[in-house]
Amino acid sequence: MTTLKVDSELDCSGMLCPLPVVKTSQAIKTIEVGQVLKMISTDPGAPPDMEAWSRQTGHEILESTEEDGVYIFHFQRTT
Repeated sequence: MTTLKVDSELDCSGMLCPLPVVKTSQAIKTIEVGQVLKMISTDPGAPPDMEAWSRQTGHEILESTEEDGVYIFHFQRTT
């Protein structure tokens, strides 16, 4: 497994929908196109929410993992 270069990290642990989506939308705007944002969430609704957000915004999910109720997403800014 290759290690992704993370340019910015956002910890949304303890936040429930819609906050992880809102915070991710704000954070992705602070990095350059092509850079990677790592987002951490404990909201069980985060995987479908973030997949929908990715489809709607066009920002690519490079990786999505879950371990012990912690969801980690790597998004690449596309626009």
